Amino acid sequence: MRAVLIEEFGRTPVTVELPDAVCPPTGAVVRVMATGVCRSDWHAWKGHDSSVRAPYVPGHEFAGVVARVGAEVTGFRPGDRVTAPFVFACGDCEQCRTGDQQVCARQEQPGFTVAGSFADEVTVLDAEVNLVALPDEVDFVDAAGLGCRFATAYRAVRTRGRVQSGEWVAVHGCGGVGLSAILIARAAGARVVAVDVSPAARAAAEALGAVALAPSTDTAGAVRALTDGGAHLSLDAFGSAETSIASVLSLRPRGRHVQVGLLLDADATPAMPMGQVIAHELDLLGSHGMSARDYPSMLTDIADGRLDPALTRGRVIGFDELPAALAEMDDPRRAPGMLVAVRA
Repeated sequence: MRAVLIEEFGRTPVTVELPDAVCPPTGAVVRVMATGVCRSDWHAWKGHDSSVRAPYVPGHEFAGVVARVGAEVTGFRPGDRVTAPFVFACGDCEQCRTGDQQVCARQEQPGFTVAGSFADEVTVLDAEVNLVALPDEVDFVDAAGLGCRFATAYRAVRTRGRVQSGEWVAVHGCGGVGLSAILIARAAGARVVAVDVSPAARAAAEALGAVALAPSTDTAGAVRALTDGGAHLSLDAFGSAETSIASVLSLRPRGRHVQVGLLLDADATPAMPMGQVIAHELDLLGSHGMSARDYPSMLTDIADGRLDPALTRGRVIGFDELPAALAEMDDPRRAPGMLVAVRA
């Protein structure tokens, strides 16, 4: 099969021919029809993630058609339209048994710990646990952005953030996750203020109904002024010490901060304003994707037209453009929206 291979961190990936994906007895092989290009892929390629070992095949957001299933798989068959979360859960640990597959203690992640979706085929482990059937109303391009960016934002805003109609939501970083969070918060009846360094990203946020701000020497103060005392819910959808702290400081008393963007290297342990956290009784929450068992409600919202992921779509490119697209993520002012590669 054709695949993108990262031979060395930071070096431009190459397209190679590899053996076809192997189908374990409890797994499935999916013919990839579309795959997302996400900032998490960029982090791994830059060597920021200690769980990744080169050489490897990146890609953790995908949609496609089942090509083969293992002998022990009964719930799916070749030809089924499917996607999967970026966490392949084991289905049997304490977290999985209580329904929290997104924090599975024995998880694998495509494109990080096992071969990913920048390839013609990808193996999905424990298919009965991790495969998700796609409604016909959801196309492969939109579905390819669900596995990390849209699903992550959906759970971060609705489940972890507990958004309510009429609340103010601040979104720091308007990439794929941030724009998805804006769309989901607005659909819930919230008012949104969005912050990003990129004029194009701010314009995309405004098109989704947010009030957009450029970062400043007092970003949090600007958000508090605009929201008449602070956001009820604030998300760091970028992942840096600066945006994480600004998100916390943007909150009104009893507000909720949700950390969605990855904090790595020097930013991994930001100096949080814990005095304000205590005095204002703030909630600091993490959010890590969404389990396959929680996908149906999101897919129903999409299929019924309550949410339209296409509104967060950025460029759609060909498979051969994947190596260059990953390298272009070095520029924080790149074109906004979800970047997806499709098969020719």
